[in-house]
Amino acid sequence: MKLKNYALGQWVEGEGEGTPLYNAINGELVAHATSKGLDFKGMMEYARSVGSPALRKLTFHERARMLKALALYLNEKKDIFYKLSAATGAGKGDSWVDIEGGIGNLFVMSGKGRRELPNTPFHVDGKPEITSKNGTFIGQHICVPLEGVAVHINAFNFPCWGMLEKLAVNFLAGVPAIVKPATSTSYLTELMVQEIVKSNILPAGALQLICGSAGDILDHVDMQDVVTFTGSAQTGKMLKAHPKVIENSVRFNMEADSLNCCILGNDVTPDMEEFGLFIKEVSKELTTKAGQRCTAIRRTIVPEHLVEAVIDALKKRIATTKIGDPYVEGVRMGPLASRGQVADVREKVVQLKQTSEVVYGDLDNFEITGGDRERGAFFASMLLYNNKPFQNLDSHNIEAFGPVSTVMPYKTAADACALAKLGKGSLVGSIFTASDDFATEIVMGTAAYHGRLYIINRHSAGEATGHGSPLAHLVHGGPGRAGGGEEMGGVRGVFHYMQRTALQGSPTTLTAITQVYMPKAEQTEDIIHPFRKFFEDLKIGETLVTHKRTVTETDVVNFANISGDNFYAHTDVTSLEGSIFTSRVAHGYFVISAAAGLFVDPKKGPVLANYGLDELRFIKPVYVGATIGVRLTVKEKIYKDKREDEAAQGVVKWQVDVYDETGETVALATILTLVARREG
Repeated sequence: MKLKNYALGQWVEGEGEGTPLYNAINGELVAHATSKGLDFKGMMEYARSVGSPALRKLTFHERARMLKALALYLNEKKDIFYKLSAATGAGKGDSWVDIEGGIGNLFVMSGKGRRELPNTPFHVDGKPEITSKNGTFIGQHICVPLEGVAVHINAFNFPCWGMLEKLAVNFLAGVPAIVKPATSTSYLTELMVQEIVKSNILPAGALQLICGSAGDILDHVDMQDVVTFTGSAQTGKMLKAHPKVIENSVRFNMEADSLNCCILGNDVTPDMEEFGLFIKEVSKELTTKAGQRCTAIRRTIVPEHLVEAVIDALKKRIATTKIGDPYVEGVRMGPLASRGQVADVREKVVQLKQTSEVVYGDLDNFEITGGDRERGAFFASMLLYNNKPFQNLDSHNIEAFGPVSTVMPYKTAADACALAKLGKGSLVGSIFTASDDFATEIVMGTAAYHGRLYIINRHSAGEATGHGSPLAHLVHGGPGRAGGGEEMGGVRGVFHYMQRTALQGSPTTLTAITQVYMPKAEQTEDIIHPFRKFFEDLKIGETLVTHKRTVTETDVVNFANISGDNFYAHTDVTSLEGSIFTSRVAHGYFVISAAAGLFVDPKKGPVLANYGLDELRFIKPVYVGATIGVRLTVKEKIYKDKREDEAAQGVVKWQVDVYDETGETVALATILTLVARREG
């Protein structure tokens, strides 16, 4: 069987026989892969001219609903992915992370897109910047989708998750993608893309696939494109230095294999729960996916007085892990992804043995259960010990990308930090300690060298997700050796595929462009109360100027009695000497409550409910005798997805500007209401 490429909206076989791909368990031929003959320039142009316009015209919410539909569809097909995933050597648990973990990324980003981003094709970033004395010339940042294509060059270890975690954010941003999985496991990626194409959920041009070499695709990138790479630091640096990437200032995000560490606190003793949790985590990271995770623990950093106890405990736990065909009962660790990986890991272990002692495992003598010893890609778990980690630096420079980790001692917390930093940048480091002081010292001493720090004690362990498990909500990446990039991180990852642009102009013009009311923009009034209008009928900048109300001493006393807020400035005028107040002052919450009494229309209408309060500032004291009024302005409208059990509605953000008899603002707030839509 020859894998097909998906290019220019069609499935295409590459020319020639291609590279043979083998089952990691038994060495049987799975498929051939080749991309020879593909029109890489044409693929880039197709994505830009067809996929990009189709995605960019959608709003964030429409893109998010697309992600959810795709996640639901793939979830129904997951059994066929599991079946083929076995050929990569992944056990059921490993495949779960790859397949359902990848689908989970789609679900997470779909939810975040609908909750945290507007129902527009662009994003208004931050608050307005008032850059003129009278506020007639202001600035506002917006983020718009790049008009190019995301080229994803992925690693072999997660053929599904590696693709989906990137697609989730570039699709949400409105950017099409060309996916180039690692050739050795590309057959699983191809199967998933086949199902994605069959679903007809994505617009034409949104997704293309290369099974085989990436050819000259980087020769055709330009300043609107994004290139992402996951894999070895050496390959990543080579791609990042491509002349077109440099010449066109192409955004390049690299997530490279790194020498991640796990630190056991010097407060921990072998009888403590944290010690057992540490041993369990290190051994799990050593054997999960046969150690083929970019986040795996390569350096196990322990207090020098606990070295023997740690090594003994790890040896006992690792010894219970049976190696072989992961689908045979009792087997806990499968093979590496390919025979090529076996040769590479073996070479790296031989190098590490020059400066570290092997305390568990053997390169040649180990048993397997099921599978083919000669044709499969099996490799035994190995634990090394570096007794002089500040002198023998191989452990901090050489990574064996398999079930291999090196134990190294430290004396003080400062030493532990120094050892962690010798990795020259990591995706993740973990800390197992019962001492918050120790955890703080390690975090402050190493955070600049890590993309993520995983801090575990007996209180957090029960719900902890694991040292090696990146989450869609949090940044995945790291400085230095880890590539210097960031992926995922909730909506942060989305903005990597967008251009942040500073707009400057009059508040009224920027309001029209952004559809968010800007300070001092033109306000319009209508004889119809805004609470009598449906969501569609409200206009940004529409303002209600209310009648006024004079604050009395009775108001202040009554509010104190009702609320129980007897702060001295409201209730005891004899205590004001030396304070910032000159006389009895009204409660701030009374002022905002009184403002609501001025602008709320009491009749039943399109406004369904108060939805919340985003911002509230008390700017000037309101004394007894002051007269207040309100300017209520439509600030922003957010379309809300209709649920089966509720009426069609949207969220309206209102600016509440409370001012006194001098015309000065005394309180400023943003309130939210649910407002019915005419439709549905």
